[in-house]
Amino acid sequence: MSKTQNVPGTTTVRNFFWAYPAQQIFDELKASATGLNAEEAGNRKKIYGSNTLGTTTSYKGLVLFLSQFKSPVTLILLAAAIVSFYLGDEADAYIIFTIILISSLLGFWQEKGASGAVSKLLEMVKLTATVLRDNKETEIALDEIVPGDVVLLDAGDVVPADGLIFESNELFADEAAFTGETFPAEKNTIATPQNAALAKRSNAVFMGSHIISGTAKIVVVNTGTVTEFGAISRRLKLSQPETDFERGIKRFGYMLMQITLILVVIILGINLLTHKPILDSFLFALAIAVGLTPQLLPAIISVNLAQGARRMAAVQVIVKKLSAIENFGSMNILCSDKTGTLTLGKVKVQGSYDAAGNESKMPLLYAGINANCQRGFKNPIDEAIGENITDDVRKYKPLDEIPYDFIRKRLSILTRDGNGTFMVCKGALKNILDVCTHADMGDSNIIPIGPVLDAIAAKYAQYSSEGFRTLGIATKAIPGKNTIKKEDETGLVFRGFVTLFDPPKPGIQHTIAGLQAMGISLKMITGDNALVAKQVSESLGISIPSILTGDDLRRMSDAALMQKASNTDVFAEIEPNQKERIILALKKSGNVVGYMGDGINDATALHTADIGISVATAVDVAKEAADIVLLNNDLEVLISGVKEGRITFANTMKYIFMATSANFGNMFSMAGASIFLPFLPLLPRQILLTNLLTDFPGMAISADNVDEQLVRLPRKWDIVFIRKFMLVFGILSSLFDFITFGVLWFILHAKEQEFQTGWFVESVVSATLIVLVVRTRKLFFRSNPGKYLLTGTLAVALFTLILPLLPFARIFSFVPLPFHFYIAVLFIVAGYICMAEIMKKIFYQYIYKKA
Repeated sequence: MSKTQNVPGTTTVRNFFWAYPAQQIFDELKASATGLNAEEAGNRKKIYGSNTLGTTTSYKGLVLFLSQFKSPVTLILLAAAIVSFYLGDEADAYIIFTIILISSLLGFWQEKGASGAVSKLLEMVKLTATVLRDNKETEIALDEIVPGDVVLLDAGDVVPADGLIFESNELFADEAAFTGETFPAEKNTIATPQNAALAKRSNAVFMGSHIISGTAKIVVVNTGTVTEFGAISRRLKLSQPETDFERGIKRFGYMLMQITLILVVIILGINLLTHKPILDSFLFALAIAVGLTPQLLPAIISVNLAQGARRMAAVQVIVKKLSAIENFGSMNILCSDKTGTLTLGKVKVQGSYDAAGNESKMPLLYAGINANCQRGFKNPIDEAIGENITDDVRKYKPLDEIPYDFIRKRLSILTRDGNGTFMVCKGALKNILDVCTHADMGDSNIIPIGPVLDAIAAKYAQYSSEGFRTLGIATKAIPGKNTIKKEDETGLVFRGFVTLFDPPKPGIQHTIAGLQAMGISLKMITGDNALVAKQVSESLGISIPSILTGDDLRRMSDAALMQKASNTDVFAEIEPNQKERIILALKKSGNVVGYMGDGINDATALHTADIGISVATAVDVAKEAADIVLLNNDLEVLISGVKEGRITFANTMKYIFMATSANFGNMFSMAGASIFLPFLPLLPRQILLTNLLTDFPGMAISADNVDEQLVRLPRKWDIVFIRKFMLVFGILSSLFDFITFGVLWFILHAKEQEFQTGWFVESVVSATLIVLVVRTRKLFFRSNPGKYLLTGTLAVALFTLILPLLPFARIFSFVPLPFHFYIAVLFIVAGYICMAEIMKKIFYQYIYKKA
């Protein structure tokens, strides 16, 4: 919507907001640091629109409908219908147009239903932001944010819009999507030059980035499509990388195009050489092209994925990106964080020890002061320490804070007691020891740390080998100061250890065994040290785990990591930016990799994996990056989701097997018959009707039952398998077509219309009933089809048998058939099904064992 000069923030100030002081931006936006009121926010939303990158329009349904006609073959057929109309063959023109319209309406109906289902599912994982509305903190959906809103940012939050920072505390943001920088950008409130590059705008945050650590208040300046992220999305058209399944569909399409082009050229040439009517020959060749192509494949895929998404939602697995379902079913490696997924995620304090390893309350007291006073993101460790906080701890009030970040791996608090101000620092032991010069050995025996460093390291190794997460605690007196900076983190006294533990989830060993039985290898990626990781993995049932540490990774080349990663069970002491490298190495080794994470530092790994999996309780950035969200943080739920993904994949492939084998056989038969017959074996309109009727049962294939054999192991798109299947079963189908030709021509001495009617009946009946054979690797009567598929198949077969007797059959140039022909069809179809069963066994045992 265009903006008038009376709209807040319409001057160039809004375009270069990082170059101006906060008060000028507030004045420009007619806003304040206390935020907007609800009425003003509502008015601004009417002016600026929703804070989204997409555009919703009433024309969406029309666009979806028109997109059904974008197939080149469909466009050529429409052109042919127009030509027929102008050449006086109005009947053919109307019939071709009607059949194309029915096919397109079916596709539109299925895809529209799929789209609506996905929209409803996505509502379940909608992201929110904390804003000041009516001078109080309020949670609102991201699309409700408007210019002038004051947003409160904390670690783990997705930045909802472009905004100016006017308050911050040790704020770090991940802007890799904009700058390509691996490490977080440090942010502050200092204005930057108007011509500063995006990476240098330290006082601004941008939609799509996320907060790594620290806190801030921002005033929103730009929303929706006028943000920096909106500009990128316009340039890239929000293109998504192809999934393995999508690449397979494309290769499948190219294969069909090649076969179709060869057939069309040959058939058109032969028909012209035999002096058949030019228009009929042209339409016949085009109809064969349509007959070979599974026209409803996009609709079938859409409804399969939508049904799969609904079934997965029923087992508490929400699919954000439909195309991820195929990858979900193909996944053979699952990488997972440890905490909350493999373990209970409820950390408990195990003990508190001084630097000499003696039990002491002091380290836990200091840790409690640190956890109680910090204002940033509280992780499960802080919550565990908080459970042990007493009134003695609560009397300490925070003066200042240096938040945790992933480089320092520690958090410092400045507080005061009766003896003065002092700093308490807690964090990873190595990073704490780096800033310590002395150690408290108990009973106020403080000595230089150098001589006892080895003993401290030995204690740490002991605690870790017992499966405990071990924190280091240190303090430093800072008299007369009310603020601290990172430079103050030096010369501290090491006060001791606080040990914590997170027990494995009950039944997790059974779950891991279930994943392995489904062909999925579980790999644990954790920031914990190797000793803790080893102990936890052994408690999970992984005997003698192969462990790779972050230090090992740094010394490895990418090629070496590719060789090592697949055989590694546990990746320990891993930094956030190393997770992505691990996943890439596994993918390059030919694996389909899932990653399950719920933390701030999991975002890049979730994005890089073939399937990013998060949970409803995860931080916003993890849910944003994930393809799939579990409403229950339990791997048993994941197993159910994988099964549903494999069912969806299997049902999609069934349609492809059915359509390609039957259609290829019929089209090959027509191509051969057109050479020898004095007339066309089927008229163009009859071919199109054949294609439409044989596709009807496919519309119900998404609800079909799937054999356990097809969901037992991960399966990937295999174009070689499809090509061999199409050739073997297509030739078999064609063989029985030629038997039908022989019966019609030599035994029944059928004339043109009788021949076309007879072959139409046999072709459609055999092509629909063969679905019941190719849908399973078992004998067809030992695998129960879904009720909708069975009903649809039998209904189409029955309709086809009586169609020549119906009044409107003459529109398609059909004529009634003698009773004895139906007897012949019965034997031909029965023989076809029996031979198909025999060929199916031979195919899977000898022709394509790999499948």
